[in-house]
Amino acid sequence: MYFYIVDYEIEIRFQKLKTHLESQFGEGMDVQAILFLIGVDEFGSGHRTFTKQEKTDLLHVAICTLLEPMGYYQFIERDAENWPHFKLVKPLPPLNDREQQHLIKEAMLDYFIRNGIYEEQMNSI
Repeated sequence: MYFYIVDYEIEIRFQKLKTHLESQFGEGMDVQAILFLIGVDEFGSGHRTFTKQEKTDLLHVAICTLLEPMGYYQFIERDAENWPHFKLVKPLPPLNDREQQHLIKEAMLDYFIRNGIYEEQMNSI
């Protein structure tokens, strides 16, 4: 029961973040689009056209960035093309789809708050 309450709270918070991002970037911001946005932000190139492989790499950069504060990944360096590289510090525990979504949404909230992009109104949760 407790996990479902926490799950619901994260979902409410995430929907508010999603609404905030949609006000800046347009409708249709799902988890994948937000991961892409984080990847582009972390890569630091700004708006440009990416190849299919680069888009996949951006999603990987986003996931590593989101899971780094939780101790799963560690930033190593940027290569000559400015791509960030990470190493796996500890493997993720086995998670079902709902648990993965919960983890990523919570990490997204933390990312946008930590980077000053989004501010929660705590009394409105």
